[in-house]
Amino acid sequence: MRPGSRRASLPSAAEIASRVTALRARLDAAALRADRDPATVRIVAVTKTWPVEVAAAALEAGLTALGENRVQEALPKVAALPAAEWHLVGHLQSNKARAAVSAFAWIHAVDSVALLARLDGLAHDLGRHPRVLLQVNVTDEAHKAGFDPAALDGRELTGALREVRALDVAGLMTIARADADPRPAFAALRSLRDELRERTGLPLDALSMGMSGDVEEAVEEGATLVRVGTALFGPRPG
Repeated sequence: MRPGSRRASLPSAAEIASRVTALRARLDAAALRADRDPATVRIVAVTKTWPVEVAAAALEAGLTALGENRVQEALPKVAALPAAEWHLVGHLQSNKARAAVSAFAWIHAVDSVALLARLDGLAHDLGRHPRVLLQVNVTDEAHKAGFDPAALDGRELTGALREVRALDVAGLMTIARADADPRPAFAALRSLRDELRERTGLPLDALSMGMSGDVEEAVEEGATLVRVGTALFGPRPG
């Protein structure tokens, strides 16, 4: 292997474990500031663009929930590391829905009623019961996918949720603006979750929000799943 090649600088399990300890301390402190139990906050280690060796090192370091953005990139890692709890955290194209239902325990970015129905039908046919999150575009950014917040109050979604047979609709997910205080977005998602919970009777206990740059704010506003890559593995390769 050439000196300075990408694989020569992959983070080791020991390096990742050290970063986990530092991140966990930040998350625990944020939870306590918000009068929350730190144990209710889970880290989803986002291994996108990293080779399977890094995903394996993350598992060795105690990170059992691993996240990927693209189905095709994830499949070899899922096959190699079946002990991990795999989360699809990126946008899901409808033509990858069957593979996603087969491979992932969690699907974070369900962004339409049509996709919800398709995933539920596939899960029923395949005998699978993935946990899914409804992605909400709380910042109203044109380039971001997700339900418009007003749609959460609509009959179409409410009706679709009542018809779900195989999926576990576990909560909501969002991505805050990169150039602004993330707290309003996170607080808005929590409020929308509470309203949807009241209307549907679903527990909706999961809030997936917060990444490397805004995890503490997310936890203070109620995040139960934080999607972290750079803070654990360093800058992405490639």
